[in-house]
Amino acid sequence: MAEKRKPMGNRKFRPFLKKKACYLCQMGITHIDYKDVELLSKYISYNGKILPRRISGACTKHQRMVANAIKRARIIALIPFVKD
Repeated sequence: MAEKRKPMGNRKFRPFLKKKACYLCQMGITHIDYKDVELLSKYISYNGKILPRRISGACTKHQRMVANAIKRARIIALIPFVKD
């Protein structure tokens, strides 16, 4: 008797997804200033959390810079820690 194969589960295999390009690399930004609240707000969710790389599309280097800038801006109260 032939065994039946088990389904792979709820995996979504998408081999041809195009990867997002890093906006900061395209604009040639080498330094992210914590005082630039307009730029930083693009990398913060509605609830005030820092967006992950897979959603924001930032490269590793810029994601680290954005995260540090957001944390610094929160400490000096330019950006709220949480949304009310």
